[in-house]
Amino acid sequence: LLQIRMRTLDWNRTVYIGHKEPPPGAEAYIPQRFPDNRIVSSKYTFWNFVPKNLFEQFRRIANFYFLIIFLVQLIIDTPTSPITSGLPLFFVITVTAIKQGYEDWLRHKADNSINQCPVHIIQHGKVVRKQSRKLRVGDVVRVKEDETFPCDLILLSSSRDDGTCFVTTASLDGESSHKTYYAVQDTKAFNTEEEVDTLHATIECEQPQPDLYKFVGRINIYLDRDEPIARPLGSENLLLRGATLKNTECIYAVAIYTGMETKMALNYQSKSQKRSAVEKSMNAYLIVYLCILISKALINTVLKYVWQADPNRDEPWYNEKTETERQRHILIRAFTDFLAFMVLFNYIIPVSMYVTVEMQKFLGSYFITWDDEMFDEELGEGALVNTSDLNEELGQVEYVFTDKTGTLTENNMEFIECCVDGHVYVPHAICNGQIMPGAASMDMIDSSPGPGGRELFFRALCLCHTVQVKEEETVDGIKRGIHQGKATSVYISSSPDEVALVEGMKRLGFTYLRLKDSHMEIQNRDDEIERFELLEVLNFDSVRRRMSVIVKSSTGEYYLFCKGADSAVFPRVISGKVEQVRARVEHNAVEGLRTLCVAYKKLSPAEYEEVCHQLSSAKLALQDREKKLAEAYDSIERDFILLGATAVEDRLQDKAADTIESLHKAGMKVWVLTGDKMETAAATCYASKLFRRNTQILELTTKRTEEQNLHDVLFDLSRTVLRQHGSMTRETLSGLSNEYHDYGLIIDGATLSAVLKPSQEGSGGNYKEIFLEICRNCSAVLCCRMAPLQKAQIVKLIKASKEHPITLAIGDGANDVSMILEAHVGIGIMGKEGRQAARNSDYAIPKFKHLKKMLLVHGHYYYIRISELVQYFFYKNVCFIFPQFLYQFFCGFSQQPLYDTAYLTLYNISFTSLPILLYSLMEQHINMDILKRDPSLYRDIAKNSLLRWPIFIYWTFLGVFDAVVFFFGAFFLFDNTTFTSNGQMFGNWTFGTLVFTVLVFTVTLKLALDTHYWTWINHFVIWGSLLFYIIFSLLWGGIIWPFLNYQRMYYVFMQMLSSGPAWLSIILLVVVSLLPDVVKKVLCRALWPTTTERIQVSPPWPLPQAFSWA
Repeated sequence: LLQIRMRTLDWNRTVYIGHKEPPPGAEAYIPQRFPDNRIVSSKYTFWNFVPKNLFEQFRRIANFYFLIIFLVQLIIDTPTSPITSGLPLFFVITVTAIKQGYEDWLRHKADNSINQCPVHIIQHGKVVRKQSRKLRVGDVVRVKEDETFPCDLILLSSSRDDGTCFVTTASLDGESSHKTYYAVQDTKAFNTEEEVDTLHATIECEQPQPDLYKFVGRINIYLDRDEPIARPLGSENLLLRGATLKNTECIYAVAIYTGMETKMALNYQSKSQKRSAVEKSMNAYLIVYLCILISKALINTVLKYVWQADPNRDEPWYNEKTETERQRHILIRAFTDFLAFMVLFNYIIPVSMYVTVEMQKFLGSYFITWDDEMFDEELGEGALVNTSDLNEELGQVEYVFTDKTGTLTENNMEFIECCVDGHVYVPHAICNGQIMPGAASMDMIDSSPGPGGRELFFRALCLCHTVQVKEEETVDGIKRGIHQGKATSVYISSSPDEVALVEGMKRLGFTYLRLKDSHMEIQNRDDEIERFELLEVLNFDSVRRRMSVIVKSSTGEYYLFCKGADSAVFPRVISGKVEQVRARVEHNAVEGLRTLCVAYKKLSPAEYEEVCHQLSSAKLALQDREKKLAEAYDSIERDFILLGATAVEDRLQDKAADTIESLHKAGMKVWVLTGDKMETAAATCYASKLFRRNTQILELTTKRTEEQNLHDVLFDLSRTVLRQHGSMTRETLSGLSNEYHDYGLIIDGATLSAVLKPSQEGSGGNYKEIFLEICRNCSAVLCCRMAPLQKAQIVKLIKASKEHPITLAIGDGANDVSMILEAHVGIGIMGKEGRQAARNSDYAIPKFKHLKKMLLVHGHYYYIRISELVQYFFYKNVCFIFPQFLYQFFCGFSQQPLYDTAYLTLYNISFTSLPILLYSLMEQHINMDILKRDPSLYRDIAKNSLLRWPIFIYWTFLGVFDAVVFFFGAFFLFDNTTFTSNGQMFGNWTFGTLVFTVLVFTVTLKLALDTHYWTWINHFVIWGSLLFYIIFSLLWGGIIWPFLNYQRMYYVFMQMLSSGPAWLSIILLVVVSLLPDVVKKVLCRALWPTTTERIQVSPPWPLPQAFSWA
């Protein structure tokens, strides 16, 4: 026995309630070690912060590269001071470390407040108060109403007589509805501290795992007998950490998972890091510039040794070498020279670009949270940004994958009608004795109670559900539910469909009253109260797509009532008016209503006993419990008699159709992925303008693949699409004209699995490619009957296709999380299905309609801004370093710097950094009203068009051209001339300062020319930067600084400005440098303007007097 127990320990844990050993001889007592109840969400500790943070930061290529350069400067004799690369690197590392340290300190603070929370534990029959972190597995805990559970607990007893308690799990999965949890029948009588202390029991359960809705265990209760009573434990007995007790005075429960082993902590999984397309472009450009840097250093090293081949040049009389220098090997000399040149030119790689990009993303994300148009009055919340790294990706989306229920629709269900035995009933069709207009063709409900299927149908819907009744509901301090002086009940459920059905039955005369002492009470049309004993609930799950209850009527008859999706119920029906009901279900589905079918069967006492035995043996299993339960449910839920069907309406969200239309015009393909059935989903797609009236629908569904094999169906569809596509002319390919034939594809989950399944024989393995080809040529795709994992599979499939498009997934429920995490950009909607999607997403918005502004305005701006930022950074660094390269040809390749150390250090940190940061936060090249009105402008920036190689090469050549103008302009203007009034010539530092002055003015004015949207901040920063440069130069060269060993810049700047020709050359060279870019822009706008440029020149609409700018 001991060996068997030991063997199961690896997947099984034994918890001794109240730390009491089992009675002697019952089973071996094996105490196990479990973690304490401390929660740790922080990343660093006080001791490891510095090494761990530095390690993480130096994993970035740019930071590591600058560290190497800095070390080279320290080790060998280099032309520039180590400070020039050490200071910017230190600045970058420090800023990032402070930001990350602060975020982690906040996490520590939050952890401490949770870990020091008081909890009440039962010890020796008394209540003892402890800190939460000291709680151990096996402790019995008392929790009162509105308190949060301190760890994962098994419910032992409750202050309610039936041993149930009500819980809200809003902080776990966002569902605010009350859920019911149950105590084990044998322990629910232990209601006081003393009684709980006498309980002798052990719990065996699985090791901790992250699935919130899954738990397998059993409790062994030792009474006076030798043999313990074993009872199954499932997720209905498990209270999760973070959930809150409601409507229940107090409960007693035992801790089974604590601290980092609780399900909530196991769900803290870090999301995989998503990287934007812009970041990938940046890294590619960085590699190109690294190659340029190495080639520059190589060229200069080779030329240096060619030049020094002449001994007179190598060792002139005034600069003789020492003996050690002469004896050094030529390869070592060449290598140190190469490193020295690398250090001299290393500024071509912009370290500060990474900091600027980080700051731009972080600060820029506030524009989304501050946007009043994306604030929802009803929720009282605006948009949220969970990941600021992907802002610009919002401007690059090509595919939008959206959920249907709660995303396109409101998830606010209203009961419309029911069909019983082929007759249709509409609630309240007769109003004040008059027939309502919509009810002419319907059967009215006569008030005479009749026997037969109709009454049974209404009773079935009143009994087959998990709705709770609350006598009065307090909302915002106002008691709702008190109606005309008498208290009415409010229905609460985790599913809005169920509430709609129970309320619909109430309007049809059958009221569900309450569940009391395992008896469900309903009030029939004659105001009589009927009682049914609730024996078993076969809960709903997304695989079976149905739920059942087994009840015993007051006359002693056993009934099994089942409700579920038509595809889950019809195959299990053996009699009833199937054809009439099916016709009505299909009719309602086409109208866009959600339909459910209801069926029943009578059980004899013997059959009921058999069912009980099947369920209890499946529930007691510790291994494969899920599978065994599914098999039991499958054998129980069959041979039904069909009663009828219901129809519930889920209305479209406000402006959902307008948003989808705008996304289409912007060139995005919209796919709807839903678990709903095809007809309902298709009706929603027509209503939301995903499919237009002229759209030709192609079906790839189980129904069609049953008639024809999958291979033929796929080839038929691809022929249809490609024949049409081949005949399309070039002008229609732009996608802007709608004359051509428009295709929409509908596919269901089963067929999708067949398409994605790797085929056994070689011939049919290409289904995936054909499927993708069909999808590419359809303007909209609807995938119905999708499991959550299939949604993610589809996103993955499109992501991996040969164009590698940027995908966006948007959803509101826990079933959309996998698709949200899979897509490049995940957007959660703060919906009725909980906050799980919003918590796992990169961005969260209150309603689907806000997606339009998010992409067409914010996404467009973010992309324009960051692409200019990246290109401009590389451009200004080429302008900065290329003159230094040219200067080597005039100083015998001696690694002499052209600029002073201070200028080298501060160029990227202060002289040119703020204007581009401000530009990348404020720039609006087109008014936002126009961007919203004309979605086609989004196509101008699609496919990373502003960071393509031709544009990058243009910016680089522009930088090289400007650098040549600065250097040779200054060189030829100064050639053979005395410049100052006293006849003095300019020295090399004056020459370098002149080049640097022209450089700072040119790159700053280039940005000013690119700015379309001027505010006082832009003016202040651009002209302020130039002023700061002049003031700094005057101070740096105008004072003798005591901490400097040499003062090579003393009076240089003043001397330069005292010369008239220097002023002239500065103005002349700045104008010449900027001229080609201006000419190119004028020509391109005149001859080949983009849509954006046309609008910038002449707005197509009269603009309002005042704009509301973000």
